[in-house]
Amino acid sequence: MAKSQKKTAAANPEIAGYEFQRTSLLDEALTHPSLSGSHNYQRFEFLGDRVLGLVIATWLLEEYPKEAEGELNRRFTALVRRETLAELSVKLGIAERLQVTPGAEAEGTKTKEAIQADVCESVIGALYLDGGFSAADSFIRKHWKPLIGVGVAVHKDNKTLLQEWCQARAVTLPRYIEIERSGPDHDPIFVIEAVVGGVGDDPVTARASGPAKRLAEQMAAESLYKKLTGEK
Repeated sequence: MAKSQKKTAAANPEIAGYEFQRTSLLDEALTHPSLSGSHNYQRFEFLGDRVLGLVIATWLLEEYPKEAEGELNRRFTALVRRETLAELSVKLGIAERLQVTPGAEAEGTKTKEAIQADVCESVIGALYLDGGFSAADSFIRKHWKPLIGVGVAVHKDNKTLLQEWCQARAVTLPRYIEIERSGPDHDPIFVIEAVVGGVGDDPVTARASGPAKRLAEQMAAESLYKKLTGEK
C-alpha cells in the first residue's frame, strides 16, 4: 500500500539544477527505507559519499596548493560533514523531495539532520551514475562554491566556539531550545534560543531563526557568543 502512494521522478526529473535522464535512479535516491525494503537511498548514499569526498579533496588541492595536509583536512571535514550536507539538502530542495510513508512523515523524518544529509549524498551518487563523474563534479562545485572560499571552512562552527568558551570558564554548557516552528512542512522556519547559565546572576540568551534547526542553532550560537565576548 505504501508503494502505491509513492510519487515517481518521471513527472519531475530535475533536481537542484540537474535533469536526470534515467529517472529510476532519482526515484531510488529519493526513496526512504520506510517506503521500500531494498529500493531506497542507502546504496546510493554509500556511493555519493565517496564521489563527494573525491571531488572536494581534488578541488581543495587545486584551490590551496600551498596548504599543508592538516589545513586541507580541516577544510575537507567542514565541507563534507553532516551539518553542511543537511544545510544544502534543505537549501537545494532535495530533502523535501524525499519519499516516505505517512507515518514516517508525521514523525518528522524529512526534518532530521542525519536523513537530510544522507539523501543529499544519495542524490550525488545517483547523479554520478546518470551523468558520469563530470556531471557530479560540476554539480558539487556549483553548489559547494560559496562554502569553499578562503577562511570559511577552517574556522570552527559557532556552536563549537560557544561550547569551548563555556568550558574554559567552567560555566554551564549551552542549551538550544526550539521556541517556535512555523510554515509548511516543505518550507519550515525554526526559532531557536541559545542559553548559557552560570554567567553572572542570570542566564544569557540569544535567539535566531532559520529554515532548518541546525542553521537556526548556529545563528543563535553566533549571536550569543558575540554577546558574551563583546565581539561585533
